[in-house]
Amino acid sequence: MTGTGPQNWIAGVVLATALAAATAQAREGSQGSGLAVPRFVSLKSDKVNVHSGPTRDHDVTWIYTRAGLPVEITAEYENWRRVRDWEGAEGWVYHSLLSGRRTGLVQANPKTHEDYIPIYASADAKSAVTAKLQRGVLGKLKHCTGTWCRIIGDGFDGWVEQDRLWGVYPNEKVE
Repeated sequence: MTGTGPQNWIAGVVLATALAAATAQAREGSQGSGLAVPRFVSLKSDKVNVHSGPTRDHDVTWIYTRAGLPVEITAEYENWRRVRDWEGAEGWVYHSLLSGRRTGLVQANPKTHEDYIPIYASADAKSAVTAKLQRGVLGKLKHCTGTWCRIIGDGFDGWVEQDRLWGVYPNEKVE
C-alpha cells in the first residue's frame, strides 16, 4: 500500500477489519473453555481458594474445605471460573481446582421442609426406601432422567427425586 488513492484506502480498511476480527477471535478463544455457561461442576480439592476477581492478585474471600462439593459456573475469564454455591455465594476459582465430575447436595423440599429425604430402590416413589438422608449430604450423581437421579455415597446407593438435589438443573439429563 504505497499510494493514497481510494483503492489503497479500501485495502487498508479491509486489512484493519481483518486484523480486528482476528484479534477478537483470539481474545474470545482465551476467554474460557468454550463449554456451556452456566453448568455444574465439583470441587477437586479439600482446599479451594475463592477470589474476589479472576486473578491471583484479587483477595481470597473464603476457602471451600469440602472436595466434591457441587458448584455452578456462572462465568469464565481465561483460566478462571466464577462459581456460585448452594447458598448463592459467588467468587472466582482457578479452573484446575474444578472437576467435571457431577455431584449432588441433598436439599430439603421447599414445600414440606422435611428433615430427611428418602432414597428409593428405583426411580419410583412407590419403590422401597433404601435410606433417608439429611440435608447437606453429598453424593456422586450416576444418572439423572430429568425427574430422578441415582446418587451414590458413603452407605447409600439409590434414587432421589431430582428437585431434592442441588447440583443438577430441573429436567436435566445426566449420563
